[in-house]
Amino acid sequence: MQLTKTEEQLMQFLWKQEKAFMKDLLEMFDNPKPAPSTVATLLKRMADKGFVSYTEYGNSREYYPLVKKSDYFSKQVNGIIKSFFNNSAAQFASFFTQETNLSEKELEELKKVIETEIKKKQQ
Repeated sequence: MQLTKTEEQLMQFLWKQEKAFMKDLLEMFDNPKPAPSTVATLLKRMADKGFVSYTEYGNSREYYPLVKKSDYFSKQVNGIIKSFFNNSAAQFASFFTQETNLSEKELEELKKVIETEIKKKQQ
């Protein structure tokens, strides 16, 4: 299941805060801030999708994420690789390194990350 752009933005706030009441989440939006009813609707949809849950305190709800940011991001990247790069990580890496204008230093850092992962797989 996937989040809309606005749901993703709200999820980013929750990942950052770990737990938050709706008023806290509203404060995190830039001006003009969305209406409280809009944020309430988004939170309900996200709960229905299984991304967030909440603890009730009287009339207030404290929301928290059910999905880790790294898990969500990994699933999104894997979906992009599958959809746009014929499920080929090599094609994705080729596109990424050529189209993002990485510096030599950044490419060297990527090379180190890849070499470290190769060593882990060999053990």
